[in-house]
Amino acid sequence: MALIVQKYGGTSVGSVERIQAVAQRVYKTVKAGNSIVVVVSAMGKTTDGLVKLATEISPNPNRREMDMLLSTGEQVTIALLSMALQELGQPAISLTGAQVGIVTEAEHSRARILHIETTRLTRHINEGKVVVVAGFQGTSSAGEMEITTLGRGGSDTSAVAIAAALRANFCEIYTDVPGILTTDPRLVAEAQLMDAITCNEMLELASLGAKVLHPRAVEIARNYGVPLVVRSSWTDDPGTWVISPKPQGRSLINLEIARPVDHVEFDTDQAKVALLRVPDKPGVAARLFGEISRQKVDVDLVIQSIHEGNSNDIAFTVTTPILKRAEAVTAAIAPALRSQSNPKFDEAEVMVEHNIAKVSIAGAGMIGRPGVAAKMFATLAAAGVNIQMISTSEVKVSCVVNAAECDRAVSALCTAFEMEAKSKGELLTPNPCTEAINRVSPHSSPIPPVRGVALDLNQARLAIRQLLDRPGMAAKLFGLLAQHNISVDMIIQSQRCRVINGVPRRDIAFTVSQVDGENAREMLTQVAAELGWGEVVLDSAIAKVSIVGAGMVGQPGVAAKMFEALAQQQINIQMIATSEIKISCVVAQEQGVKALQAIHAAFGLAGSEKFVVPA
Repeated sequence: MALIVQKYGGTSVGSVERIQAVAQRVYKTVKAGNSIVVVVSAMGKTTDGLVKLATEISPNPNRREMDMLLSTGEQVTIALLSMALQELGQPAISLTGAQVGIVTEAEHSRARILHIETTRLTRHINEGKVVVVAGFQGTSSAGEMEITTLGRGGSDTSAVAIAAALRANFCEIYTDVPGILTTDPRLVAEAQLMDAITCNEMLELASLGAKVLHPRAVEIARNYGVPLVVRSSWTDDPGTWVISPKPQGRSLINLEIARPVDHVEFDTDQAKVALLRVPDKPGVAARLFGEISRQKVDVDLVIQSIHEGNSNDIAFTVTTPILKRAEAVTAAIAPALRSQSNPKFDEAEVMVEHNIAKVSIAGAGMIGRPGVAAKMFATLAAAGVNIQMISTSEVKVSCVVNAAECDRAVSALCTAFEMEAKSKGELLTPNPCTEAINRVSPHSSPIPPVRGVALDLNQARLAIRQLLDRPGMAAKLFGLLAQHNISVDMIIQSQRCRVINGVPRRDIAFTVSQVDGENAREMLTQVAAELGWGEVVLDSAIAKVSIVGAGMVGQPGVAAKMFEALAQQQINIQMIATSEIKISCVVAQEQGVKALQAIHAAFGLAGSEKFVVPA
């Protein structure tokens, strides 16, 4: 007999008929000999309706009262589903977040779970009851027992946290799609269903705006080794398994605020090649990386910062043994990328740097915590280490530094985050998640290098011109953003260094949520003069399109194929950032959907079946 946690979203319980259908599914699972805890969201658009009511009363409603209001939506669902189960003859009891023992921070509208008191929950399970739990909510640990909500995706988070606390056999997330697809079926009807996906791939996709699972839920599953499966509420299809590594005995106390960083990584076998002043137009990255791919040169980090005038800079890192080949390819193609209108002024220049190292912090707990990257930069600044390149993903921040400073950088980061360092060689051991995928979903052909494509239309880009190029500048900038609780996504530091009055300066650009864009611009503009920064520029008309896949490691040509797909559609790439399993490009917002569709087609991710998402 298995202990299963099932979660049903708002669409799945959007009417009396759908609640009765869920009750039938739960009843069938119990009759198969399983114990069940069900976590539900508010019915349909109930939460949207409650928010509308609040804004009709107040343009800026009090967050505590909003939690009181929004928590009522799930209470309607749990009572109705419990009644429906009882009508089928199945003992059931409905419990609010407070009653079930979900204890959170005293942070209204965005609380994180501290722990779950499972005594009452376990008692009802042992009595043979189905426990129906209100997702999205809990209660603060303070004596006043304040009702709190967990923020967007809170029911996913509740369900996986309960599964972790109960050590359930697995957690099922029921939704309006048949599992995890290669992209949003609303944008590409032929999106293909995956049998399984690694936890890290899912974290990247979830954080990039894939709406099937919230990244906080994936983070908990990864940290506690919860087997997770996403299934359709409308069929009995097997869905998609999200494969996590084996649990490491992590404490269930401070469940969601445990250590954000799992390990510090370093790689001293790196060199950097930068191509400066290439034309800022479609097809440039495709030509460069297409030639690099044809020469079988495997690149690691790739960054392209904001343009300056009509030109841009592209930089990438390679392992030292193939540096000469990478340098030769880049030098050979540079003349072909020269501006035809003014070749002398805009001549592309190749810059090579040998003695560099890459240091990184990695961990699922970094998501949505703006202070983590800032802490890394502050730690490096305190150690006197200057950052030459920055590249970020949802679960990793990487910095390129001088090789002579690598040991000092790693030691400082290990102390700051209370971690042990891992070299690149240690990280090349078989991925336990990938091995598990092969067991769950034995493929006749290898897992493709790209598993999914995601589009985020809700970001804005900020650029700061002429930031002082010295240790501590990134720490000050991102420390300020962290103090204002502004999370940063992509961070790109330009390769072109300009000396003004004897002081070296660089531009830096980064993306934030659109809702934070204007506040961030105003705050940074206020301190720019004091800190010696140049102009702060905000652009909200951008889109970020990304490819994700654990199989792209060691596969030359993946980036080139992505860039070529964009070039064929005459889509200009404004920024590039990469990690080991993700490549992201910033493009014009109006071209975002076309970019996603072109990339999805280029990697052959479409299936033969068309998925229609229920209304």
